[in-house]
Amino acid sequence: MASKASAQDAAAAPQLRIPVLAVVGVGLIGGSLALSLKRNGVVGKVLGISQDPASINKALELGIIDTIASFEQVSQADVIVIATPVSAFESVCNAIKPFLAPRTIITDVCSTKQQVAGMARRSLGDRVRQFVPGHPIAGAETSGPAAANAFLFEQKQVILAPLQENAPEQIDLLTRLWEACGSTVSSMGAAAHDRIFAAVSHMPHFLSALYMYSLLDAEQADSKLKYAGSGFRDFTRIAAGPPVMWRDIFSSNRECMLEEITRFQACLEQARQILESGNNDAFEAWLAAAAQARRDWENPPS
Repeated sequence: MASKASAQDAAAAPQLRIPVLAVVGVGLIGGSLALSLKRNGVVGKVLGISQDPASINKALELGIIDTIASFEQVSQADVIVIATPVSAFESVCNAIKPFLAPRTIITDVCSTKQQVAGMARRSLGDRVRQFVPGHPIAGAETSGPAAANAFLFEQKQVILAPLQENAPEQIDLLTRLWEACGSTVSSMGAAAHDRIFAAVSHMPHFLSALYMYSLLDAEQADSKLKYAGSGFRDFTRIAAGPPVMWRDIFSSNRECMLEEITRFQACLEQARQILESGNNDAFEAWLAAAAQARRDWENPPS
């Protein structure tokens, strides 16, 4: 009975409609969100804002946005999505604050949440109640408007990290917005978010970049890279991500990253000691534990 009632409630709920969406930053994430919402008939008009003329013109050419806009024009927007690197977030908040309509909801797509929430409070003041922090767990090593993909968020997770000042209807609207893109939405606090994603998102990229960097001056680097295969390709793929974006992520989540690096160093030293000991049984057990953890993550035990 409960599932039937839920289905009836969902069917009775009015279709989400956002008359005007403003996207600040029209690269992979911002552009993909605009395309997905357009494809699903959620938005009426998409305003695009960027400091990069080539990027914004490409977004217009590709149909990602309908109009190249100025910050003043965010007064028209029902929802504003800030899809810039973390280092630009505060300046964007400063730029849009004088033009915010009381009805407008602001969200972001930044990969860290504590620093972003602090910037929003500092910049927006009492208008921070209009800002609901968000983070779609999706991406690619490519960037820019040409990389935008209307299907990027399908079967992906999105985290909302609401502020105390947010109203339930704001959270509900953004939940429905991301669900319209095919995503599953969860909520958590900013501190918990940053600890979790330091471990499962930021640290893997850090290690991939570190390993790639370690080969720059390695003996016989050219020969090593010449014979690198699919395992190397899979492990280092994310090292090709945008340096500015990842610099900002690591910097804005510095404390959690340093904790993860310390933890990893201890694990690395333990593995080194096992290898040095020549204890093949212990080494196999170590590898087996890692392999089982990976299988369990992909196919959780029932």
